[in-house]
Amino acid sequence: MAEVQRSTNAGETTARFIEFVMMQAQNASLFMGLMPNPHNNQPEVNLDLARMFIDQLEMIKEKTRGNLSNEETNVLRNALTNLQMAYVEVSQKGGISSAAEPPPAAAPEEPATPSDPTPAASPEAPPESAGDSRKRFSKSYGS
Repeated sequence: MAEVQRSTNAGETTARFIEFVMMQAQNASLFMGLMPNPHNNQPEVNLDLARMFIDQLEMIKEKTRGNLSNEETNVLRNALTNLQMAYVEVSQKGGISSAAEPPPAAAPEEPATPSDPTPAASPEAPPESAGDSRKRFSKSYGS
């Protein structure tokens, strides 16, 4: 009897895990502007939040390695692959960028003060250079 209950519970757990992965993927898609915001029906691009959801799925993948069924592994792997490719496309198209990757339009505005070593947008950033932040995140989504 315990085995029958366990397999039923395993089926429910699998369904919940897949729902969780799909909710995280949907949130990442929402913040990449791939679907409209349900509150105002307008696409919203926030690459920091999209990256957070993708990174969470990557962490789940690493922490559950070897403990997932084939179906769970395939759903998680496919979701991550699709999200990472979409993230690269959105970030290259010049969507509203994250703090680690300033928008290309911000660069021409900064040469007004060439003697200032820090860009105008860097007071919000930590003391590390923007290049260090960019390198840290590019490892997850690079070519």
